[in-house]
Amino acid sequence: MAKTILITGATDGIGLLTAKMLAERGHAVLLHGRSAEKLEAAAREVGGDPETFRADLSDLGAVVSLAAEIRARHDRLDVLVNNAGVLKTPHPRTPEGLDVRFVVNTLAPWLLTRELLPTIPNDGRVVNLSSAAQAPVDVEAMRGCGALGDMAAYAQSKLAITIQTQAQARAHPDGPVFVAVNPGSLLASKMVKEGFGVAGNDLAVGANILVRAALGDEFAEASGRYFDNDAGRFAPPHPAASEDGHVAAVMDAIRELTGDVAD
Repeated sequence: MAKTILITGATDGIGLLTAKMLAERGHAVLLHGRSAEKLEAAAREVGGDPETFRADLSDLGAVVSLAAEIRARHDRLDVLVNNAGVLKTPHPRTPEGLDVRFVVNTLAPWLLTRELLPTIPNDGRVVNLSSAAQAPVDVEAMRGCGALGDMAAYAQSKLAITIQTQAQARAHPDGPVFVAVNPGSLLASKMVKEGFGVAGNDLAVGANILVRAALGDEFAEASGRYFDNDAGRFAPPHPAASEDGHVAAVMDAIRELTGDVAD
């Protein structure tokens, strides 16, 4: 049966290739991006006249508006793939003083998921993009107090989204499925080229695992788990994701920064 699938950051890289693969399988793909021009190009490349949604995920108000626009058009969303991410940027701070990496990579996925959850059925899925680069979170830096280097902010934001995936799964034991996925290290995305100056490995490695996470039976009972595509299996994330005090501090900050006080 055809599913309705939203992919954030779908105008290039892994997001775009994943969208193409899903569309080729007959699914209705909703594309998100920041640029109207890039969204038009992505829609042409995906084919089949997919819906497009434009929003800057570094603006949490825009995230709420994006969710409202999607809910106005769709009363059911089978899969949400929180793919959009930032490593290097010339403007690492938002107007509110927050690190863009935490906002785009962690807070926006939490908020978007929260706002769209009423449309996602219990047998649906939320796929959160994590990374092999994970590091304990400087919660004060997440709150905007203190600056971090590019890689430190990125790695911490990716552990934070892995932690929040576990929290989402605990809060919704009857579904949908929440999974965190490292799609593969140093894939040939724009982020890797800009961040590391290398061409990178085949993007299909990452797109294939996202398609499996969205549709595959192996993920149907995997809520709260982390899939490491470098190892090709479910694996424990960074040990800090199992430290109760650290997890609680991270989740308190996420809820506070997104205006979410509910458990």
